[in-house]
Amino acid sequence: MERFNLIVTCLRGQEPVAASELADLLREMGDPEPVVNVTKVAGLLTAETSLDPFKVVEQLRKMLEDEPWKVGYVMRVIPVEEVVETRLERIAEAVERLAVKIPEDATYRVTVEKRHTQLSSRDIIEAAAKRVERRVNLENPDWIVLIQVIGGVTGVAVIKPGQIVSSMKRQ
Repeated sequence: MERFNLIVTCLRGQEPVAASELADLLREMGDPEPVVNVTKVAGLLTAETSLDPFKVVEQLRKMLEDEPWKVGYVMRVIPVEEVVETRLERIAEAVERLAVKIPEDATYRVTVEKRHTQLSSRDIIEAAAKRVERRVNLENPDWIVLIQVIGGVTGVAVIKPGQIVSSMKRQ
């Protein structure tokens, strides 16, 4: 199964230059051998880095503030904690493993972004939510259970709002 800990978006048709830019950025951050893949989905890359994906997002956000000219093609960078087969049970199991970091008094929301799959967002959300015993807050959650379906593989992460970086927000 494909391994990655970052999902990255770019403009359609810009995947090769965005992949090169991302690899350069990851090397500059300290990963000597990042692996960046262009997916079958237009405008979507995956990357496996030896760096903590959450720290990559933080460093990229700082870079966008201090040196925005270094980021021209990479649009959004999304951390991934687990990659599983795109099956409801596998996704739910990953959510259950990762949801332990949500404090008992905290709220959460499930967010699904799916590409190249017949699974419905509703089915994915229901399967995931059954594994998280916390209060739901759709408008202003403390945590987000993020499920990124890319065909036969799915990236799952439990993040705080703001742990995705977008170069589009700087404009």
